Amino acid sequence: MLDKLRQSKLMFWSVELLVLATLIFVSSKIQFLFKPIGTLFSTLFAPILIGGFFYYMTNPLVSKLEKRFKMKRIWAIVLVLLLMVGLIAVLLGAVVPGLIRQVSQLAAGFPDFIKAAETWSKELMTHPMFQRLDFQEYLDKMDMSFGHIAKLFMNSLSNGLGSFVSVIANATVILVTVPFVLFYMLKDGHKFVPALSKYLPRNQKDEVVELLHKMSETISKYISGQAVECLFVAVGTFLGYQLVGVPYAFLFGFIAGVANMIPYLGPYIGLAPALVVTVVHSPVKALLACVVVLIVQQIDGNIIYPNVIGKSLDIHPLTIILILLVAGNMAGLLGMILGVPFYAVCRTVFLYVFDILRLNRDKEGLDKSQTKE
Repeated sequence: MLDKLRQSKLMFWSVELLVLATLIFVSSKIQFLFKPIGTLFSTLFAPILIGGFFYYMTNPLVSKLEKRFKMKRIWAIVLVLLLMVGLIAVLLGAVVPGLIRQVSQLAAGFPDFIKAAETWSKELMTHPMFQRLDFQEYLDKMDMSFGHIAKLFMNSLSNGLGSFVSVIANATVILVTVPFVLFYMLKDGHKFVPALSKYLPRNQKDEVVELLHKMSETISKYISGQAVECLFVAVGTFLGYQLVGVPYAFLFGFIAGVANMIPYLGPYIGLAPALVVTVVHSPVKALLACVVVLIVQQIDGNIIYPNVIGKSLDIHPLTIILILLVAGNMAGLLGMILGVPFYAVCRTVFLYVFDILRLNRDKEGLDKSQTKE
């Protein structure tokens, strides 16, 4: 009886779950020991993440310069970094002044926007469809006056001043450290896989090396494709808004391009600011803004996305929505941006390991059958 119990699957999984629950309980009681590790991880996470992003964008160009033009890798890296710094400087010089100007205009017109929104809401409430509902009572309870909104804004601004200073300090540290991280990634990144392969078992070395190359290819294709796609959406949305007369077209186009990094939800998030500003003054322009976004997204979905990213992810839409919900709840906007590519990499690893195990099992079965014969 005891031997059967020891060999049963129920006993095995009960012990496994009990051990796991014990580990979780003990870890929760000694979490102070893990706090330095968490601090170290949070400090290094942003520089390594940003450096990795630029690494996957620039490494193909460095490798091409090294092979085609017979340049030493160090000089190819220096040339690419100088080109990247120059390109960023040009983009900042062309983009940032326009963004600052339109943000200032939007802030200056904010009181007029609040008054127009209040007038628009009162006119909307006079419509026969809304006469049965007492919206005015709800508006009075919420106190949507400009003075109340300004008071709330000033309170939140004063409370968030310390956080703002902290963000500026962290951003300064990141700006200083990222170039060094990127330089050494480009200089020694190609040595990582050969160095790691020395410590792998001989019978699994080729499979693991191929898996690492597939992971790198998946990440590189996704990042470079997302950069091209977001640039197209930003420019296309800006030109469309400019054509139909949407105010602050440059600012809203930039927001649309950045929001496009979030799968499925990005276009709606990018449209929201333009929709809120235009629907109060001109519902027709709000409708035209929706048409512009629809056209840009159709071109992006049918032409740009298939060609620059293709089927490299091949994830079901429902899976993406679930990933966005979970990752957004865990890590906010950054989680929504990184959740899908992280899942794609994990799925690539899982499928490849599963294929390796299945091939090894089939090979062992074939060897046993040949031995019996």
